[in-house]
Amino acid sequence: MPAFRQVGEKQLPNPVLCMAWSPKRDLIALANTTGELLLHRLASFQRVWCLPPSEYTGKEITALAWRPDGKILAFSLGDTKQVVLCGVEKAEILHVFPMQNLVTCMHWTEVIEENSALSSFYNSEDESKLFLPKLPTLPKSYSTTSKIFSEEKSDEIMNLLGEVRLNILVLGGDAGFVELYAYGMYKIATVTGVSGTCRSLSMSSDLKSLSVIAEVRSADNNPEICYIQLDTGLLSDCLPEVTRMARKFTHISTLLQYLHLSLNCMCEAWEDILMQMDLRLTKFVQEKNTSTQVQDEFLELLLWGQSSPELQALLMNQLTVKGLKKLGQSIESSYSSIQKLVISHLQSGSEALLYHLSEVKGMSLWKQRFEALGLDSGAIEGAITAVGSFSLKANELLQVIDKSMKNFKAFFRWLYVAMLRMCEEHVPPELNKMTQKDIAFVADFLSEHFSENEELFDRKGKYFNVERVGQYLKDEDEDLVSPPNTKGNQWLRFLQESTHLKESPLLFPSYPQKSLHFVKRMMENAIDQCLQKPAEVIGKSVKQAVFLPLYTVPESSENTPRLFELPSLWNDKKGKKHYVVFCMPEISPSKLYLLRKGTDPNRHIPNSVISVDLSHHLDNAEDENAAAHCLDARFYDDDMLTVVLQGAEDSSRRVLAQLPLTSTLSCETEFNWEPNLRLDQQSGAIPCQGLVLGNQWRELENMKAQFVAVNGIRKVACVLSDNLRHIRVFEMDVEDEDDEGADSQNASADQDGLETTMSSQGQGEDSVDAEGKAGEQGEEGFQKAVEHLESDEALNFPKTDTRKHAT
Repeated sequence: MPAFRQVGEKQLPNPVLCMAWSPKRDLIALANTTGELLLHRLASFQRVWCLPPSEYTGKEITALAWRPDGKILAFSLGDTKQVVLCGVEKAEILHVFPMQNLVTCMHWTEVIEENSALSSFYNSEDESKLFLPKLPTLPKSYSTTSKIFSEEKSDEIMNLLGEVRLNILVLGGDAGFVELYAYGMYKIATVTGVSGTCRSLSMSSDLKSLSVIAEVRSADNNPEICYIQLDTGLLSDCLPEVTRMARKFTHISTLLQYLHLSLNCMCEAWEDILMQMDLRLTKFVQEKNTSTQVQDEFLELLLWGQSSPELQALLMNQLTVKGLKKLGQSIESSYSSIQKLVISHLQSGSEALLYHLSEVKGMSLWKQRFEALGLDSGAIEGAITAVGSFSLKANELLQVIDKSMKNFKAFFRWLYVAMLRMCEEHVPPELNKMTQKDIAFVADFLSEHFSENEELFDRKGKYFNVERVGQYLKDEDEDLVSPPNTKGNQWLRFLQESTHLKESPLLFPSYPQKSLHFVKRMMENAIDQCLQKPAEVIGKSVKQAVFLPLYTVPESSENTPRLFELPSLWNDKKGKKHYVVFCMPEISPSKLYLLRKGTDPNRHIPNSVISVDLSHHLDNAEDENAAAHCLDARFYDDDMLTVVLQGAEDSSRRVLAQLPLTSTLSCETEFNWEPNLRLDQQSGAIPCQGLVLGNQWRELENMKAQFVAVNGIRKVACVLSDNLRHIRVFEMDVEDEDDEGADSQNASADQDGLETTMSSQGQGEDSVDAEGKAGEQGEEGFQKAVEHLESDEALNFPKTDTRKHAT
């Protein structure tokens, strides 16, 4: 009876470059050569959704990692040098941030250290909800030009915060590039001094050290695989402070994203409606033969009730009575939408930013606890001032909208009546009455929007000023065309005349000549400067504790996807150890090597290097085919390796096996590492343990298996062929009851899966459980489990799940 139960098999249309199991659910993420990100579930390896590549994010996925709670997927893109955070539930892109270097590997770790300070913080973290209102969702009609943000986005954006417990996304790349992001959002450290190109990363759960596998060019220019251990003791020693600071900065980063989306939403609400007036008047000015200004033409109509033939043609032929009415309604609707967004979104978001920045400032003043992390109270004060200026500018926009609405309404009402008279149609009595105030509103509108400054015309290329509200939403560095009139403002005159208040830090500068977009960029730059200092200070505290050259690699291995190549890293959380598993096929093809280091760089681990001899891994030691080469090896848990073996004599034979490490790790023979030599140059002295698999193996028939991805918590494995297209998935804790039945089922699943993949390639589905509900047939318990999986609250359901009912 074969070990492990095969539950799915597929031939994929495109080669797979990355694969990773969800830490909480029976879901696996795959990235292929076309730039697609695919999510499959364990049962029959059924596809849940596909996120197609886009020009906005990129098309060359180089690495991926799951957030520890299984709700967010991070992946990096090589062509655009970006990192993307994607919501798993609906395949939505929630956050994108640029990188300076190409990211080649990533690892997302969760901190499991507990102490009283952290526990009290976890319990009090949501205090902001007591003082701040809940941020409103964005309008459903919202969609940006990049087409990646969907309706009611703000809820998803705020979900980026995730759980309170600290988790860190570690990114590695070429030229020794290593960066740490708290909660996947806030850059908490920029590490320098790492040699070569990172190929694999693993942060210890106690934050004491970071293991890096790097490819370094040797003196003779040959690529060498090296193990590097970085001492991150500052993060561990100041864990409560780091968690508090990181959580606050993640709140701030999330709020900046919220404000960015809100402002984009305002720009969309504006659209090009108000510019239609400008386009029509520009055409009118270009075609008219008179030397009079547009302003004069309308003033004559206002004062004398007479218009030039050109203006009459514009109004009656191009604009029309019906068109004018529709344009007026559209403009009023745009004004109202923008006004609501400013009040409910920009002002609420700014208040929340001020709250969190003020708390960060309080942390920075507690120098005994937070000074070591690099919090700069001066930079934080500058960020608070910038947020205050943004709030003032938003309030200024509200006043401009209010005034412009009055002027626009009066202008359109007057023009509507004038056009009715031109048509000799009846004018309703309620519209025929025009007060002196209404005439003043129309005159104000004409003077504000039809300037006589020829230099202004040349600069803008238009005879109609940029609309007073629209100019605030333009993302330009130029000054406002129509800045607010502050003449007669008694408060401003008082400030200018007061020596003490003029430069007071208690007052926020207003920047009356600048747009809302410009002030927003100033605010973002000030906050970025505030966030960068801790990343620099913490990054400089990270020191290289261990550098061990392991072996050389042939140049021919460049064709293999680097994320599948050994060495593989693992963090033993209970034992507080780093493990490295690797092969040296040029030295000894039938041996597997293990390197162990303590997460504390100062802790000595005996028997740090051990090898496992796979020459006779089966019970039948006389069988010549029993000798094997290790193709891939991944840690299943702290005491078990999952390996893919290839027969030494029969190269087409493949075996999936579980290697128990308990006896191997108990080896008492010590290995003395010669510091001036690579490990492969002293491999003969490495202690070696023989190993027999017993019944923990299964032959992989009709498949040239090459790579494996495992999840010991969920007890699942995914095997990938050497052509990177053929996939099989297994439950590792149960045996196949009927091998023949399983084979026939797998053949059927293979065919169905290929058809499903080909038919739905490039199309994203709505949710994690949207695909496959109609096609999934099984027992009642299996259906209940699927329904249970649909709810967001089921993200952490226990291991007794769909697999126990899968057929």
